[in-house]
Amino acid sequence: MLQKIEVFFRYVFDYKYYELILQGLRNTLVIAVGGLLIGIVIGSIVAAFKVMGSRHRVIKWISYICDIYTGIFRGTPIVIQLIIFHYIIFRGTLDPLFEAVLIFGLNSGAYVSEIMRGGILSVDIGQTEAGRTLGLSYATTMFRVVIPQAIKNVVPTLGNELITLTKDTSVAGYVATMDLNAAFTAIQGATYDYFVPYLFLALIYLVLVILMTFIIRLIERRMRKSERR
Repeated sequence: MLQKIEVFFRYVFDYKYYELILQGLRNTLVIAVGGLLIGIVIGSIVAAFKVMGSRHRVIKWISYICDIYTGIFRGTPIVIQLIIFHYIIFRGTLDPLFEAVLIFGLNSGAYVSEIMRGGILSVDIGQTEAGRTLGLSYATTMFRVVIPQAIKNVVPTLGNELITLTKDTSVAGYVATMDLNAAFTAIQGATYDYFVPYLFLALIYLVLVILMTFIIRLIERRMRKSERR
């Protein structure tokens, strides 16, 4: 076992595989954070249309389209989505990292839309009535008054979505993106050892999740303090 660990570190430092690990770590964080940000934007819009679905015939049809979108992206594995977008829709015309961020963002948007819909419904109806009383349209009230408060209510759940995305990035290699999993797979291919590289890969993911959990809790505390003030 010690010999295998020694061989692993020799390849990491002497053969400069640490460069692949650092690149994979950077890409993993870019995909996860970028995907979540895109997901929040898409999810908020989709959730708003779903909540407003009964208000107008056009909006009702848009809400049906949103239901189809969420059904497809929530009902199919992210691996299949990556393969379809990479080989059929984009056909390798986009930068692999950008492509991965976009696909993960579309996937996250489907889940965030349901999170945001629950957050919107949890906001006191009086907030909507107050906005309408001030002369704001229903859509303006939704995007400027209700959704900002809904985001505050769902911060812990959005944090869980970020953690899920971080772990799901392990399949980004399907679109030729150098993520953490791809970096350690390269080391495994060089050392012909599965156990040690994937053990350290699991430890890195574990540390990332612990750090993200800590940061999310700090954000929650600050938001609670600001609400008390």
